[in-house]
Amino acid sequence: MNTNIARHYLLASDFDQTLSFNDSGVVLSGLLGVEGYQERVRGLARTNLVQQGGELAYLIRHDPEFRGVRPEHLLETGRRVRLKSAIPALVRFLERGLPNLRFSFFVISAAPREIVVAALDGIVAPDHIYGTELEYDALSGEVHAIRRVPAGYGKVAVIEELGRQLAIPADRVIYVGDGGSDVHVMLHVNNHDGFTIAVSDNRQLARIARATVLSDNAFSIMVPVLDQILDWRTGEIRELLESNGLTLQAWEKARTDHVRIDAVSGGE
Repeated sequence: MNTNIARHYLLASDFDQTLSFNDSGVVLSGLLGVEGYQERVRGLARTNLVQQGGELAYLIRHDPEFRGVRPEHLLETGRRVRLKSAIPALVRFLERGLPNLRFSFFVISAAPREIVVAALDGIVAPDHIYGTELEYDALSGEVHAIRRVPAGYGKVAVIEELGRQLAIPADRVIYVGDGGSDVHVMLHVNNHDGFTIAVSDNRQLARIARATVLSDNAFSIMVPVLDQILDWRTGEIRELLESNGLTLQAWEKARTDHVRIDAVSGGE
């Protein structure tokens, strides 16, 4: 066996409340001056009319108060989204990889793709971002169709598509998410011996995810990866963080990992 062949992992992450602090729909509603967004989402959930996570796309297409949405509104929403810290450091690390270890990083979100691309501009390449794809009327600019929504089983389809394109086996898939729209893809990844990480205390996800890590720092998702997949010791993890301009301030190692990572003075 050739031990010099690099192991290749697909690391896919949700966007809303996984790499960001707020739901994109909340930010867009504030931009448009539309009230009651969460109530509308809960109403759609009660009817089971759309897959969980796909509510914003449905509202943009069918709700009268959202029908005025144009591409420029989505781009501005992305620019207003508050991101978690250290996403650039995380992406740079994943691009470099480790000796005999490669990562391919993708963002898979049910939010409109324009929002996610704008929010991660200069951090994640657009061709590594999958989001809801909308079609616009050429004259009015109004959304007249929804081409694709990566929510629920839609995320599973993207994971399988990427696995085939990159020739990455299913047991080397890592998925990171925060809410109910991630349940199907996490079950799929787990069933194929991949690794799943929840970044919220959502009870439904906590029973499914292989690890849960709560932190305001995006780099924290690497802690359970290094700990549970690569079997690194705490000291090695601390050294890696420091080499990326970060410091491990606290780690309550349990079923749910509470991690606090700060930037080194003068760093990012």
